[in-house]
Amino acid sequence: MRADGAEVSWDADKSKWLIRIKSGEEVIRRHCDAPKDADEKSLRAAVEKTLSDEGYEADPAQILINEK
Repeated sequence: MRADGAEVSWDADKSKWLIRIKSGEEVIRRHCDAPKDADEKSLRAAVEKTLSDEGYEADPAQILINEK
């Protein structure tokens, strides 16, 4: 199954990266333990792994990274 999109942003309240997976009306939220200063490549890899873990196919063009 392909997600409509995925987004990662820093969650200051939890001090972790928050990954949001959008599929139709559904939004799945997962945190990852990447360091706050993680580079774009690391964050993309974390999003792709989370997508895979949740049963979605990863489309790198649909991944949005909101750094800080």
